Amino acid sequence: MPAATPFRPIAREPADAPRYRIVKRVLLRAIEGGELPPGAALPGEEALAAMLGVAVGTLRQAVAELVAEHILVRQQGRGTYVARHDAARFLFQFFHVERSDGLKEVPRVELLDYARERLDDDDAAAALGLAAGAAVIRFANRLSLQGRPVVHDQIVVPAQLYRGLTEKRLRDRPGTIYQLWQSEHGITVVRALERARAVGADRTIARVLGIAPATPVLQVRRTALTFGDKPVEYRVSTIHTAVHDYVHTLSRPQ
Repeated sequence: MPAATPFRPIAREPADAPRYRIVKRVLLRAIEGGELPPGAALPGEEALAAMLGVAVGTLRQAVAELVAEHILVRQQGRGTYVARHDAARFLFQFFHVERSDGLKEVPRVELLDYARERLDDDDAAAALGLAAGAAVIRFANRLSLQGRPVVHDQIVVPAQLYRGLTEKRLRDRPGTIYQLWQSEHGITVVRALERARAVGADRTIARVLGIAPATPVLQVRRTALTFGDKPVEYRVSTIHTAVHDYVHTLSRPQ
């Protein structure tokens, strides 16, 4: 490891929290600032603890919290890395729809529409912290599982955060949307706030999912957050639950 590192010894940090939380803050700043990009390996425990001027046990506490929050990932026998968004992380952390018998798979995604427009949705404005009339990109996807349409996603993102995002880039992306956000826009979704309620399918949802209007469906409103709990995406997912469930399992620290 070069002598210059992205870490500032915690002695220079304000002593307003337990030492392991200050270490966590230093690591987060290095990740958020790009000094430790997605996929980067952390130095070994003893070396990193020495760089920060803390005991190895203190470092381990900080790293354990970041692993539990899916910001870092441990690879057995290899070390600890900054987490990347990929299909496995999408399924584990952000996609909660599975067949009633427990079968879970990556959905087939179809882009249905795409538009650049001025924001006129009060819920989206509140979730994203934007004023009415702000420039946004709005697009819709249909997600199919086991060959049948199950989820309709309506997604809104601030245009200023996603410069260069085109309909073609969305349609042709090789991985998940969150992979695209991370690799091309430098935005890492670290967690999401969700609210769910039962509604009746309107005509648009009924047509997209191939069900009768007013069929009971589950509506999940999600605000995706990056570092510092900054909102970077708002989506409304409508799920046909005739043979699929919404299963959100709380993870334990690894």
